[in-house]
Amino acid sequence: MKPNVGGIDRTLRILVGLGILGAGYYYQSWFGLIGIVPLLTAVVSFCPLYPLLGISTCPRKSQE
Repeated sequence: MKPNVGGIDRTLRILVGLGILGAGYYYQSWFGLIGIVPLLTAVVSFCPLYPLLGISTCPRKSQE
C-alpha cells in the first residue's frame, strides 16, 4: 500500500476519530466505535477510498 494520507489530513483524522470515540463513550453508544475507522486510516497512512476517487493528500517526493 502506497501512503496517500498527508500530514494535515492525518491530524484531522486523529482528531475526528477521537471526537467520535469520545462522543460514543459520553452517550454510551456503540456508534462511537465508528471513530476507529479514521484513527486506523491515520495510523497506516492509507485510505482505501482515496485511490477509487483518485485523491492523494500525501506530498509527492521529488524525482532525484
